[in-house]
Amino acid sequence: MSKDQDKNIVNERDNGAQTANEHDEQAALTDTETPTQSDVADQAQSPEVEEEQRKSELEEQKEKYLRLYSEFENFRRRTAKEKMELTRTANEEMASAMLPVLDDFERAIKTFEKENPQGDSTKEGMLLIFSKFKSALERKGVKVMQIEAGSEFDAEYQEAITQIPAPDDSLKGKVVDVVEKGYTLGDKVIRFAKVVIGA
Repeated sequence: MSKDQDKNIVNERDNGAQTANEHDEQAALTDTETPTQSDVADQAQSPEVEEEQRKSELEEQKEKYLRLYSEFENFRRRTAKEKMELTRTANEEMASAMLPVLDDFERAIKTFEKENPQGDSTKEGMLLIFSKFKSALERKGVKVMQIEAGSEFDAEYQEAITQIPAPDDSLKGKVVDVVEKGYTLGDKVIRFAKVVIGA
C-alpha cells in the first residue's frame, strides 16, 4: 500500500467517524424534539394543572391579604388604645402636679380668712382665682373625694397616716380627721386621701 492509499483510508475513517457523530447528534436532537406519549399526556393535562396552580396561588394570596388586613386592624386598634392611654396618662400627670398648688391655695385662703375676718377685695380675688382653678381641674375629670370625720375607712381610696385613740366609741376604726384631700381622675385614684383613724 502506498502512502496515498493510507491517507485515503484514514480520511475515510475520519469521515465515517464524523458521519457517525453527526448521526448520533441528529438522533439526540430527534429524541428531544419528538414528544413521547408521556409528554403528550402532560401537555394534554397542562391546562387543568395550570388552573389548579392558579387557584392555589389565588388562595395563598387571599390568605396573605387576610393576614395583612388582620394585622393592620390590630395595629390600628393598638395604636388608638395607646393614644388614649397616653392622653389619659398625660392628664393624670398634669392633674397630679396641680394638686399641691390647689392645696396651698386652700391653706392660703383659710389663713387669710383667719387674719382678715372682714371681707375685702383681696379675699374675693383669691376666692375667684381658686374657684376658676378648681373648676378647670374638674372639667378635666379631676374630682375631690368626699370624706368626712366619722366615715368608714376605705383602703381603696384612703391612706391611714396615723391611728389615735378614738374620742368616741363610735369612731373606732373610722376616720377621725382628714389631713389631706384625695382626688380621682375618672375612675382612677390619683392621690389617696390621708386620714387619721380611731383605735
